Amino acid sequence: MDDFQKELEIGRAIARKAGEIALGYYRTGLAFDDKSDDSPVTRADRECEQLIARELERAFPDDGLLGEEGTEKESRSGRRWIIDPIDGTRDFVRGDPAWANLIGLEAGGEVVAGFANMPALGELFCASRGGGAFVNGEQIHASRIAEISRAVLCFDSLNSAARQPFGGRLLDWMQPFWAVRSMGGCLDAMMVARGQAEIWIETSGKPWDFAPLKIIAEEAGARFFDFDGKQTIYGRNCVICAPGMEAAVRRFLSGSRE
Repeated sequence: MDDFQKELEIGRAIARKAGEIALGYYRTGLAFDDKSDDSPVTRADRECEQLIARELERAFPDDGLLGEEGTEKESRSGRRWIIDPIDGTRDFVRGDPAWANLIGLEAGGEVVAGFANMPALGELFCASRGGGAFVNGEQIHASRIAEISRAVLCFDSLNSAARQPFGGRLLDWMQPFWAVRSMGGCLDAMMVARGQAEIWIETSGKPWDFAPLKIIAEEAGARFFDFDGKQTIYGRNCVICAPGMEAAVRRFLSGSRE
């Protein structure tokens, strides 16, 4: 972790600060507005993004910034921090603990460090390229399960599955799994990263939804790719899976028969 020691220390500290702000609102409740895509946004989202952006700019003045709530700054260093101040705002405003502060660092077009802070659950995940993945300082690893009959499938945004090319095949494909869950994007993804589930499928998302989850999952030994099979956070969808499940997921997405 020496290559990114400064980024890890500062990133963890900033994620915790954002979490404290968000928790204050989470515990007392707050109103929200709808954005143009019908997703909710709250005062907490805006305050958290402002804090994260301000602290990152202070620590890394030459780096760029990209945030869900409008933060944008050109990079002079070839690096960019990607921010989702509160991932899972629908959970946040309903009192569900499955929300997170997400921060990712992109360098040369690749995510090289990331933080997923889940304050309501008391868990802070982080990773850096080549340094492993951790939750609250404890290293995590993806599952070694390779049989669908023993695997847990997490599928987010089930209400949009019918619009996917695989929508008509999804229910049949789900049947042999040991269990199927849908508890929230970051939570599901981190379950795969720490070996509690084998597959997470997300049908719709933006770079700030995926950036830190990608590096955390990969450093835990899991695989990350979009529905076209590319290892990109810009594909608007993604899969995170244990290595033993990769072939099965790729066959499903491509429409090939088992």
